[in-house]
Amino acid sequence: MNNDAVDDILEQWSLQRPELDATSLGVVIRIMSLYKLFHRQAANALEELHLELFEYDVLSSLRRQGKPYSMPSTRLAKQSDLSNGAMTNRVNKLVARGLVRRQPDKSDGRSIIVTLTARGKKLIDKAIRYRLDVAEDSLGGITKKERKELAALLRKVRLTATGDRLTYRKSD
Repeated sequence: MNNDAVDDILEQWSLQRPELDATSLGVVIRIMSLYKLFHRQAANALEELHLELFEYDVLSSLRRQGKPYSMPSTRLAKQSDLSNGAMTNRVNKLVARGLVRRQPDKSDGRSIIVTLTARGKKLIDKAIRYRLDVAEDSLGGITKKERKELAALLRKVRLTATGDRLTYRKSD
């Protein structure tokens, strides 16, 4: 297997501080680097559809709900890890493009329901193909079995790596 730039970083640390085990750093740097790369690839794939990644995220959340492709805006915000105000701004942009509509929640007058329009559904159904194709290309170097194994490992890391658990030690 070939080395990558992260191997060089780890090698430099091992020469400078041989008593340290930088294995975890190698994993984290690679994940952070891949996030940047995958984010760029996803954004580029959606450009042809004149769709921003944040728009895709909202439309995708609604589409995955099934008919009637609706969700309270507060739940959309929570699902996206955004403030209600940030979600309102995103929904406003999608309403202006005719991709979603908002309506008062009949069961809670304080809440707003966001629903995909027919145009929004058509666009997200096309966009998911673009996203899947890019994801497939991104993982072309590993087998389906390896993808499942990697997904399981990343799931385990994600479930255990909470900011509340992390402790920071002062350096010596």
